[in-house]
Amino acid sequence: MGVIEAPLLVLAAMELAGQTGFTSSCQPEQGRLLHTLAGGASAAIGETGTGCGVGLAWLISGRRPGVRVVSLERNPERADEARRLFADEPDVEIYTGDWTEITRHGPFDLLFLDGGGHGKHGVPIDPTQALNPGGTLVIDDLTPMTSWPPHHDGSIDQARLHWLNHPALLTTELRLAPNQATLVGTRKP
Repeated sequence: MGVIEAPLLVLAAMELAGQTGFTSSCQPEQGRLLHTLAGGASAAIGETGTGCGVGLAWLISGRRPGVRVVSLERNPERADEARRLFADEPDVEIYTGDWTEITRHGPFDLLFLDGGGHGKHGVPIDPTQALNPGGTLVIDDLTPMTSWPPHHDGSIDQARLHWLNHPALLTTELRLAPNQATLVGTRKP
């Protein structure tokens, strides 16, 4: 892989991930999308699954001044590391907890479901509880869809269908790289 062009805060989070051996960080293609989407938030951004803060750094670097950013990480040590990394960033709150706690801090203009709530391994979050009307939901770590209905590991991808057909959302899939896709859904007014 070549040199990654990213904001300094993202590079610091990537360095932390490397130092701690955390290998599940946000990919640069996804990060650039998050950075762009964060600029559209007017009040609050949420994230499940802080990890070492790479995705969070992309969100913080792209947000407007005064926009609050809340992230939840279930691993206490990683949450502590991320809190130290972002200690000087205003309006950033990092909590240790499960993804199910994110709605206590919302609703959000932008919500990145990276560490749960996406429905891939359990019950999905209710976007009408988590998002403001017009708010955006982002779900990453998908392989690009090549058929309808979408499949994953030889079966119909029920989690992806849940979001693509959700009655409260207008959702589309974006291919970010040949092997990487994300869902972006907007809550209907």
